[in-house]
Amino acid sequence: MNIFTKLLLVSALVLFGFTAHAQEMSFEEYNPPSTLKVPEHPVQRAKFPFVDIHSHQGGINEERIDQLVAEMDELNMGVLVNLSGRGFGRGNSNSQQEYIKDMIKEFNTHAPGRFMVFTNLNFAGFGDKEWTRIAVKELEEDVAAGASGLKIYKSLGLNVNDVDGNRVPVNHPDLDAVWAKAGELGIPVIIHSADPAQFWQPMDANNERWLELKTHPNRQRGADNPAPFEQIMAEQHDVFAKHPETTFINAHMGWMANDLDEASEHLEKYPNVNFGIGAVIAEFGRQPRRAKEFFEKYQDRVLFGKDAYNKEEYYTYFRVLETEDEYFPYYKKYHAFWAMYGLGLSDEILKKLYYKNALRIVPGMDKSVFPD
Repeated sequence: MNIFTKLLLVSALVLFGFTAHAQEMSFEEYNPPSTLKVPEHPVQRAKFPFVDIHSHQGGINEERIDQLVAEMDELNMGVLVNLSGRGFGRGNSNSQQEYIKDMIKEFNTHAPGRFMVFTNLNFAGFGDKEWTRIAVKELEEDVAAGASGLKIYKSLGLNVNDVDGNRVPVNHPDLDAVWAKAGELGIPVIIHSADPAQFWQPMDANNERWLELKTHPNRQRGADNPAPFEQIMAEQHDVFAKHPETTFINAHMGWMANDLDEASEHLEKYPNVNFGIGAVIAEFGRQPRRAKEFFEKYQDRVLFGKDAYNKEEYYTYFRVLETEDEYFPYYKKYHAFWAMYGLGLSDEILKKLYYKNALRIVPGMDKSVFPD
């Protein structure tokens, strides 16, 4: 082999090495912009005024309210429902009840009609013989003070324990009087149980939530952490069955947005249950034809919600629901590494999803904020 041939070989090996190195990247890094050329109709303002049935707000004062109202006006949000009435359960019952009263007063003083507040349960001392009586009494008091519903966090079923340290199941009999009282008071219960089923599955190449589990390792669970997914959801469904006179909003579509046949069966089985679509818009965006059929059939049983508050993220919700755009990006790769497609829902369905169903379900909502 002469010197010229050797130089060529070395150069080729060096070039190959650089090329091979350049091709090495993580799944997180690989996120190329689409080269597809299709009509685009970005939406930054909802076609109709809407109710966000699922928001979490803290630090409520005049300055924060003014900021929220300005953003709500930009988005065409008529009413924001703050589900964190008791401030995420911090403090004792007295401080929690003062917190929700002060919040309602601030909202009503600085932006009457634009905000509604749901209360929460204080699970401290659960298992004590007085817990149920006190919980029912406080629910009545919070509603009398202006609360419009009851929000149950996912902590019930996951990490709420009784006085003996045992996990409290979602359908614990000591809660029956609470669900019944909500029905008697005519307020809805919005309930979030468990997390996506994939959090309980092996974190491997077959898990669609692999990236989320990699970036948020604390979300990974197992059959004993603290119970199987199927068990927690069965407990939730048992509550729906036992309390047909109480109106429930199953948050996040009860983690059934990726299986709309199951979601349909759920609504058929439990006529007192509605779905909130917060945090699952990406599931609709990858099955636009099937999702549109679902919304057409169950247009009276779905409510718009966002969950985590971020003004710019609403734009994707509007575009999925209102347009027939093709193959546009979602805003969080670890939630959806796939592209979105618009459903192109009709005006009447949009009105029901955006505000009519909420007006029917949530008592005391200001109808003058909405067109008809």
